[in-house]
Amino acid sequence: MDAERQPGRGGQDWPLLLWTSLAVLVPVVLTLWCSVRRSRRRVYMKDFIRKCKHGWRCTDLFSKPTYCCLCSQHILQGACCDCCGLCADELCLRRADRTMPCKEIMAPARADGTPAHRWVRGNVPLCSCCRVCKQQCGTQPRLCDYRCVWCQATVHDECKGGVADGECCDLGEFRSVIIPPHYLHQVNKLRRRLPDDYTKLSAACGSGWTPVLVLANTRSGNNMGEALLGEFRTLLNPVQVFDLTQLPPSKALQLCTLLPPGSVRVLVCGGDGTVGWVLDAIDNMRLKGQDQFIPRVTILPLGTGNDLSNSLGWGAGYAGEIPVEQVLRNIMEAEVVKMDRWKVHVASKGHFLRKPKVLSMNNYFSVGPDALMALNFHTHREKTPSFFSSRIINKAVYFLYGTKDCLVQECKDLDKRIELELDGEKVALPSLEGIIVCNIGYWGGGCRLWEGMGDEPCPPTQLDDGLLEVVGVFGSFHCAQIQVKLANPVRLGQAHTVRLVLKSSRMPMQVDGEPWAQGPCTITITHKTQALMLYHSAEQTDDDDDDSSASEAEDAVPVQPSNGNKSEPAAEQVS
Repeated sequence: MDAERQPGRGGQDWPLLLWTSLAVLVPVVLTLWCSVRRSRRRVYMKDFIRKCKHGWRCTDLFSKPTYCCLCSQHILQGACCDCCGLCADELCLRRADRTMPCKEIMAPARADGTPAHRWVRGNVPLCSCCRVCKQQCGTQPRLCDYRCVWCQATVHDECKGGVADGECCDLGEFRSVIIPPHYLHQVNKLRRRLPDDYTKLSAACGSGWTPVLVLANTRSGNNMGEALLGEFRTLLNPVQVFDLTQLPPSKALQLCTLLPPGSVRVLVCGGDGTVGWVLDAIDNMRLKGQDQFIPRVTILPLGTGNDLSNSLGWGAGYAGEIPVEQVLRNIMEAEVVKMDRWKVHVASKGHFLRKPKVLSMNNYFSVGPDALMALNFHTHREKTPSFFSSRIINKAVYFLYGTKDCLVQECKDLDKRIELELDGEKVALPSLEGIIVCNIGYWGGGCRLWEGMGDEPCPPTQLDDGLLEVVGVFGSFHCAQIQVKLANPVRLGQAHTVRLVLKSSRMPMQVDGEPWAQGPCTITITHKTQALMLYHSAEQTDDDDDDSSASEAEDAVPVQPSNGNKSEPAAEQVS
């Protein structure tokens, strides 16, 4: 009986196996099909956006709930223009790009020489106030109300009739930093482009007009550059906002030559390396004889270290804690200061035909364990750049490399391999593993390196005194102790010229976070020029104590250069 029933059982198992296979295979096939469709859609959208008149950025129901400006329906999948705020779903996207104009970067003014409002309906910012009835706008669950893309004024649908069609647009709160489209139109009509002509044209923009150019590196720090570019394009003229991954700063800064001399301010959104890149481009402007168009530079810190930003009072890192409107207000209130820039001349020994390496330095030059950590970090970031997309991850990787060097000690006996001269005087070195030459007050992501935590008197760090501060460290563990204020570096002195001679072996070196491995050589650091920077005295950094923030801010403010304070003898470590 059992033998006769067995074939029957096998026949009953086939449907179960079939349905089990379908239950497994169907979700897998659907997932693969959706992934292919999603990737094709992403490629299609990129190609479409690249050819469009608007600055479209993809959006959906979850990232930013909006209404389509054409069909007035909720956008499930669509795009929003960074420049004018126009929103459209995928079905209406082509028609919106073809029929609805974007914010014009260059346009003639009206007969009286003033610009007019440019209204876009719907999707007004939260907590907006109607300029006619002074009540809140955008509160209804539908496409409603209007916003001017220039002055950011909002009005209700029923109140728009109260705004005259010929009413002048005053460009709003940030009129003093916006480049009006009619100004560029008038510049384009000039037969001769002389600085005096730009000054005459700027009279129509009002007194105190200091336009701001925004240069953002979208690869810096925690990848906030893309979002910041969109927010600044919304508030300013899109021609003022540049993505440095698509246009180098040397070309972006040519806009300064079309504006009144000495009026331009440049906001660099990125890390210290991005700031150095922009300052090098400004030096090239000097070489071209464009000194009168040199802009003032300020920083929105997006990098990992941000020591220069910290020294100038702009904080140790930006993570969106304040709106971009407040950023622009801080720039308008900032004061102009000077900052020394230095030339690092690296001449390799035994390679007489090789051209010496010449670098520009704003923050610091170092040889030893901190340069080794930067070199290891840089090498692995080049291999897998997608992994290093967060400021927290970047600092964690630095910590791991520092822990490794504490065990290996690749830079030990540095005092036997290198000679140090400060203003021509040789300095006797203790048993060190690293030497750091500083131009600014902060180092290592917010550490006050020269002043330290001891009670011994020392000349303060200043940005424009023509002096460099030289210190030594005993290893990676000593660097970590300095950063948490458990130890002091070895002060080696101050000097106008620093010379280091690497006699043997290869050592890791870095200039402003750009590392490399260097063989026997002679390094000479001399003064190059001074850059015009903006200092924000109201900002307090995270690493400052409440009782010492005022005094440290005073130390960071540059003063007139002094003639004294040359090299000093090496001091001993204070734990």
